[in-house]
Amino acid sequence: MRNRGGFFHLHMISDATGETLIAVGRAAAAQYRDVRPVEHVHSMVRTSKQVDAIVAALEEEPGIVLYTLVDKVLGQRLEDECRRIGIPCVSVLEPVLQLLQNYLGAPEARRMGAQHMLDAEYFRRIDALNFTMIHDDGQLAGSLEEADVVLVGISRTSKTPTSIYLANRGVKTANIPIVPGIPLPPDLETVQRPLVVGLTASAERIAHLRENRVLSLNAAAHGESYVDKASITAEIVAARRLFARNNWPSIDVSRRSIEETAAAIISLREKRNREVMAL
Repeated sequence: MRNRGGFFHLHMISDATGETLIAVGRAAAAQYRDVRPVEHVHSMVRTSKQVDAIVAALEEEPGIVLYTLVDKVLGQRLEDECRRIGIPCVSVLEPVLQLLQNYLGAPEARRMGAQHMLDAEYFRRIDALNFTMIHDDGQLAGSLEEADVVLVGISRTSKTPTSIYLANRGVKTANIPIVPGIPLPPDLETVQRPLVVGLTASAERIAHLRENRVLSLNAAAHGESYVDKASITAEIVAARRLFARNNWPSIDVSRRSIEETAAAIISLREKRNREVMAL
C-alpha cells in the first residue's frame, strides 16, 4: 500500500463539477479506516492544456486518479500519462456507459456535464430546496400540505440536515420540532398529501449532541432539562406516542448517517405512492 503517514493523494478529474467523482471517491475511501485521502478535485477539464497542468500536478503529488471525461481523446491522453508516471487511473463512467450501450444496442450521445443540464429535474430540485429552507424548524407550518415529506422529532434528531439532503433529491421537505410545552402546528396531524415521518434516537445520543450544542453556543440559552437524560427520555417517549397515535412511520437515527436516513425516507415515500396508485 503506497501511502505516507496514513494518507494518500486522490485526484478526481471531471469535465463538469466533479460531484459524481467526489461521491464515488469518498464512498470508496471510507472503507479504509487507517488511511485518509488528500483530495485534489480538478473540475471543468475540457482542453489539452488543462490536462497538461493536471499531469504536472500528478507528477508532483502522485496517487490514485479517478476521472469522468466524456471526451475520449482527453481520457486516453490522461490514461497514457498516468501509465507513464506509474500511477493507477480509472474512468468511473466508462464501464457504465459501455454497459448501457451494450444493453440498449445504440451508441450514447456523449455530452459534457449532461447530468447538470438546466432541465426540468434541475429546477425541481431548486424549487424543493427553496421550499425546504423556508419550512425549516416549524416555519410556515400553515402550508404543510404543499410538502412531499414532513419530518417530526425532538431537538437533535437531524431534522434539518436530512431535510436539506432530501431537497437536493427533489423532495419538498418541511420539519417540525417537538418542544416540551409548545403546541404542535394544528395542521400537522390532519395533513393528507405529505408523508409524515417521525425521527427519534437514543437518549444517550441526544444527550451527547445537546451537550456539544450547549458548549458551542450559549449555555444559558437552554434550561437544565435540555441536557438532562431523564428529561430527554421523557421527550423521546412522548414523541414515540405521538408517532404511534397518528400511525406515522418512525426512524431511529442513532446509528444512521444522513444519507441512510434519507434513503429510508425515500423508500417509505415510494412504497406509500405505490399503495396510493394501487387503490
